[in-house]
Amino acid sequence: MLKRVFVAPDPGRLRLRSGARAVVGISSAVAVCGLVGHSLSAAIVGGLAALLALFTVLDPTVRGQAVTTALLPVVGLPVLAVAAALHDYPLARDLTFLAVVGAGVYARRWGPRGHSLGVFAFMTYFAAQFLHTVPDQLPELAVAVLLSLCVSSTVRFGLWCYERGRPVAAAPALPQGRGLGRVTTRQAVQAAAGAAFALGVGQVLSDQRWYWAVGATWWVFVNTVSRGETLVRGFRRVLGTVLGIVVGFAVALPVQGAAVPTALVVAVSVFGIFYTAAVSYSWMMFFVTAMASMLYGLLGVLDASLLGLRVAETAVGALGAGLAVLLVLPVTTHAVTDEWIRRALRCVHACTTEAAARLAGTPGADPEPHVAELESLLARVRLAVSPLVHPLHRGRERKARAHGVLALLDDCAREVRSLAEIAADPDASHDARLAAACWRVEAAVEALTTPRGARQAREPQAAVPHAVGHPALAHLNGLERALEAMAGHTKPEEAAYLGGAR
Repeated sequence: MLKRVFVAPDPGRLRLRSGARAVVGISSAVAVCGLVGHSLSAAIVGGLAALLALFTVLDPTVRGQAVTTALLPVVGLPVLAVAAALHDYPLARDLTFLAVVGAGVYARRWGPRGHSLGVFAFMTYFAAQFLHTVPDQLPELAVAVLLSLCVSSTVRFGLWCYERGRPVAAAPALPQGRGLGRVTTRQAVQAAAGAAFALGVGQVLSDQRWYWAVGATWWVFVNTVSRGETLVRGFRRVLGTVLGIVVGFAVALPVQGAAVPTALVVAVSVFGIFYTAAVSYSWMMFFVTAMASMLYGLLGVLDASLLGLRVAETAVGALGAGLAVLLVLPVTTHAVTDEWIRRALRCVHACTTEAAARLAGTPGADPEPHVAELESLLARVRLAVSPLVHPLHRGRERKARAHGVLALLDDCAREVRSLAEIAADPDASHDARLAAACWRVEAAVEALTTPRGARQAREPQAAVPHAVGHPALAHLNGLERALEAMAGHTKPEEAAYLGGAR
């Protein structure tokens, strides 16, 4: 599993850059909080605000990212104030927390910005429980949040804005509908129900750390759509937490809050969170748990029983999420998987068309934005298919189909990336065979993504040999072969890629 993290494709070294920039931005924010004399609690809140701003703000343009970052305190500070005001009123505190959970998930209907603001609102309320925030602390915490966002934004948009001048992959939108047919609405109800279960059972386990269970439920729902995805995410969260607890016993307990080793482990954990998030949820949770263990050591409350409680509360939260997606307005794995694969294939076609147009000299043609989008879509496909390729899944035929589809989509992405690199070469020249090859790719994508009765009639294209000569032809022919092979994984009468997997 660890090998997969380090050999996973990292086009443009974006994961590496993201992890390194996060360490710089968050460390700088915490350091500035310390320099102005903020308390440890304020520094932790500031560091969390910087982390969330760098981690969750994923608008497709730099300007959009700046706007969303500016809106974070507009949402977060009122939530922090409410959480502090309700500190001594448990029933109102708990009901408000569940309302924040539901509203935060529902906000995803407004795309990346809604997602970012929803996460920030939830984590602000969570942090208030983590630190037992009371109203007297609000002025200092508010200043720490604003100061940290300014510092991390200076790093992100000034000192190290690697997104400027290059396409940024927008987070894929969820399939839309109306009322309870809208996925975000169903998820908001599911998340609130799961969080209510986690809150109740979590308080039975601990009247001080119950919020861990609610947090586990929340993060299991982030970036998942179907019940299969959510169940796998819950399993991986528990696994990552257990692995992280090992670091707690091996490192955090002996260190017990010593400043230098704590800072080093937290910095490594921050890098690990950002570097692994796109490829392995288990390892991301490993680093999150390791960081949390070190912070509890810094606060002086870490012991073996606390680490054991963390595992128990996480399991309760994952169970709450699992029960919710199974019993409350479930969304099937099959429908979601099919939709994401269709989108990825259409993006492959768009990449091919733009690359061919650029090679032909068409002004403004650029495949790079589509290549970036394809990377984002493939990550979404892997998440959607994860229930079918999980070791605990017993359907051999469906598992084999799922593995086959993932491998072929990876082949398509590899060919598209190479094609885009060739198209970016100013010396690349147009070859008449490219148009024919692109037409065949378009026809193959249409055959895979459009029901047979809805396909447009086309004039047969004259056969063009798969000739060697222009380097782009090799990649176009590779795309053709991958798309033809993918046809073997479909059920034409249903246009279902994984054989009706549920």
